[in-house]
Amino acid sequence: MLIIATQTGAQLHVEDIGSGIPVVAVHGMLGTARSNMGRVMGWLSDDYRVIGPTLRGYGESLPKPRDFPPDFYRRDAEDLLALLDAMNIAQAHLLGYSDGGETVLIAAGLQPERFLSVGTIGAVGYFGPEMRPAIQRMYPVDWVKPEEAALHNIDNPVPMVMQWIRSTKMMIDAGGGTGMAVAGAIQCPVLVMLGDEDWLNPAACAQVFLNKVSNGRLHTFPCGHAIHDQQWDAFRQVYGAFLRDCNPV
Repeated sequence: MLIIATQTGAQLHVEDIGSGIPVVAVHGMLGTARSNMGRVMGWLSDDYRVIGPTLRGYGESLPKPRDFPPDFYRRDAEDLLALLDAMNIAQAHLLGYSDGGETVLIAAGLQPERFLSVGTIGAVGYFGPEMRPAIQRMYPVDWVKPEEAALHNIDNPVPMVMQWIRSTKMMIDAGGGTGMAVAGAIQCPVLVMLGDEDWLNPAACAQVFLNKVSNGRLHTFPCGHAIHDQQWDAFRQVYGAFLRDCNPV
């Protein structure tokens, strides 16, 4: 098991497979690199070096417990950048799912010279007021599976999810979240992938974010949140072509 300590105070469990240009694949809420992104990492590792960190507080990563202060997306982005420093990775592609998608958008804005591309699955970059009812639907917390709680050593998921709800509502009230503050700095191509049945992440919010990005586009799929699970072949076609177009000549 590869555990890497970062200068931000996190100790991150990391999957490192394949060879070639690095692609950093970041999981979502209540996931790990393997549980959320394992199939994607296996596919990409045929042509790329794939780095799959498990974010702080999840799985084997520390510190625990996982928490959600108001700046948690930026904190995760800073952990990610510190991890790349520790691994001596100067440039990479970024791919993030759900909360991991919000994280990689911020990372690309914080260090724009470092990234060749950013792809997101089920993330929007901008938390608009229209998202508030969907965020509130995260309570009650009966959707958290016992095996998910066990994976992260969570005895009671209610306080953790309630903290996530409060912090994301604060992002709405503050103008849309940290991603909006750094969107204009992103230099690499951005591909935002959304399912047209994703009840949490509206395409209109993604477009607000993309309007601030110099080279970004939205691609929708006929499915829900987890595009890479529900539309596997179409996802590989769209994202694979995007990656190839963004590789250095």
